[in-house]
Amino acid sequence: MPPKIISFLLSVCLPVFIFAQEPTRVFSRDGFSQDYFSELKKKCGTHKTYPLQYEEQILIALSYYPELQNVPIHFRIKEKHTPLSTRSSWPGLLKEEERRDYVITISSNTEEMLMPILFQNLPFNAQVGVIGHELGHIIEFSSMATVKIMEHAAQNVSSKYIDHFEFKTDSICIAHGLGYQLLAWSTYVRQAMHKDNWDGADNVHKPMMRERYMNPSSIKKRINQLPLYQGVTVDNTSGHVI
Repeated sequence: MPPKIISFLLSVCLPVFIFAQEPTRVFSRDGFSQDYFSELKKKCGTHKTYPLQYEEQILIALSYYPELQNVPIHFRIKEKHTPLSTRSSWPGLLKEEERRDYVITISSNTEEMLMPILFQNLPFNAQVGVIGHELGHIIEFSSMATVKIMEHAAQNVSSKYIDHFEFKTDSICIAHGLGYQLLAWSTYVRQAMHKDNWDGADNVHKPMMRERYMNPSSIKKRINQLPLYQGVTVDNTSGHVI
């Protein structure tokens, strides 16, 4: 098997066995006790700053990425065209991978056509899913040396490269146990935007013929392929943390 294929399979499949916790079909804001979130904050909130109005969604998503427990991540709200985006901090680009910090931007306003899919307008379960996707980006960036991140930025002009990159990020999110939440986001976006495919906010005014972000059918197929998702229960009130 070619080395590149082996590397890709390891990056997608290893989290299933090492990091993933039990998937849950539906998360809801009122499905947990305060003690549950207090425990989540202790275990997942280290080195993290975030808007308090989104604390529950962020902590739930972080609980599925325990390898990011000690990684500094700053969640911020700012007006941007893209509903959500993730990058290394600018000072972080000068640091070694293990000392890097990251910024996840949640847009507060955008053009009218994209307003239905702003984070604030998503269902709770879909909010957890899209945060899980952004955390998948951090998994990818944390394995890149600074020069590789710069190369990644330069390759953003290639639609084929970005298609592969975002599809792989969705795979990482699913492998970490947030497949049902990613499915909720994927389904909601396509319904809200009245599109069969979704290839990002920058292409919203173009015909969307490609599957850049996994379509619901692809997410369901990937879920069905992973042993992690066998025998999943709908209940999310047990208080299981990590």
